[in-house]
Amino acid sequence: MKYLQDETDFEITLSPETPAVASVILLHGLGADGHDFVPIADEFGLPDSLPVRFVFPHAPMRPVTVNNGYVMRAWYDIKSFTPAGRADIAGTVESSRRVAEYIDRERQLGVAPARVVLAGFSQGGAVALYAGLRYPDRLAGILAMSCYLPLPETLAAERSATNSDVPILLCHGRSDPVVPMAMGLEAREELKAHGYAPEWRDYPMQHAVCIEEIADVARWLKLRLAAASGD
Repeated sequence: MKYLQDETDFEITLSPETPAVASVILLHGLGADGHDFVPIADEFGLPDSLPVRFVFPHAPMRPVTVNNGYVMRAWYDIKSFTPAGRADIAGTVESSRRVAEYIDRERQLGVAPARVVLAGFSQGGAVALYAGLRYPDRLAGILAMSCYLPLPETLAAERSATNSDVPILLCHGRSDPVVPMAMGLEAREELKAHGYAPEWRDYPMQHAVCIEEIADVARWLKLRLAAASGD
C-alpha cells in the first residue's frame, strides 16, 4: 500500500491514497519521537483493500527523573524503577487526554473509534494500555509492545465497560534489559484478573522489535481492522 506522508510539530501521519476505513495510532518510546515507527507501516504489508491511516504522535518534551532530569520526549515522568515510581499520575493522565484527542480527530475524519487500534512501544505501550482501557467508546484493539501496565491500582474504578472485552495483544522480548519481561507478564496477569483476555507473544530479543513480531502484529492488525471495517 502507498501512503501520503504529512508532518506537523505534533505528529506524522501516513494516509492511504484512498479514503481510510481504519486507523492505527502508534505511540513511540521514551526519548524517541514519531519518526521511530514510521517505516513499520510498510513492513506490515496491509493490502490495498484495507486502506489504513497511521498516526505517529510526538510526546512532549519534559524532564525525566531517572535520567537525571534530562529533558527529552516522554509521555510521563519516571521517578524510579519501582511499581509506584515508574509512571507519574499527572503525566499519564495528560498523555491519555492527548490520545483521546487523536481518536476524536479520527472520528472527525470519518473513522469511528471502533475502527481505531491504539498501539505503542515501551512507554508508549504503557500509555496505549492506560488510555485504551479507559476510553469511553469501543476501540478495535490495543497493541502494547515491550511495556508494563501503569497505575493498575486505579483500573477497576476507571475502566471503560465498553472496552471490557477489547482485543489486546501484548508483545515482549525475553531478554529485555530495559523493561524486563517479568513486567510484561505482570501486566498480562493483572489484565486477566480484571476480566480481559490479552493475547501474549514473546521473542528472543531485547528492548526492540523483531521480524517475527512484526509478522505477528501484521496478522493481528489485519484481523482486527478487517473485522472493524466490516470486510
